[in-house]
Amino acid sequence: MVRKKLGEILIEKGLITPKQLEDALSEQSRTKEFLGKILSDKNQIKELDLLKVLSEQFKIPIVNLKHSYTDWALIKSFGSSSILDYKCFPLKKDDWSVTFAISNPLDAWALKKIEEVARGLKVQLVLVSQEDMLEVIDGYRKYLNENIAKLF
Repeated sequence: MVRKKLGEILIEKGLITPKQLEDALSEQSRTKEFLGKILSDKNQIKELDLLKVLSEQFKIPIVNLKHSYTDWALIKSFGSSSILDYKCFPLKKDDWSVTFAISNPLDAWALKKIEEVARGLKVQLVLVSQEDMLEVIDGYRKYLNENIAKLF
C-alpha cells in the first residue's frame, strides 16, 4: 500500500488549499525545510492539526509532555546529541523497547540516530508539539547545567 503524501492529506481534510501546497512545495525545493514546518511557520496550518495528520499517517500517538514523568536516570543513559541535536527525547524503556518523543516523523536523520542509541531495542515513537519538545529540551539543558555546576 502506497502511503499518501502529507500535502495530499492536508488538502483532502480541508486544512490547506492546493495553492498553499504549491507555494509551500516551491519554498521547500529552495529551502529543504519540512513541508509541515513551512506551512506552520506561515500560519497556514495549526500545529495540532499537523500533528493529528502525522499521527494518523504514521500511526504514532500524540503525547503531551507537560503531563509526562521525566526519568532523568533513563535520559542520562542516552547521549546528549540525540536530545539536543536531533530533538529525540527518551521517555521510557523496558527490556525490549525504548520510547522516544519526536516532533517530526519525517526526519530521517533523527530516526537513524534513535535506532543507533536504542542499541538493538525496538523503537517506539510518540509525537509531541514543537513547543513541548523545546520545553523538555530546555529542562534538559538546565538539568545538565545544574549537574555540571555540582562538579565544581
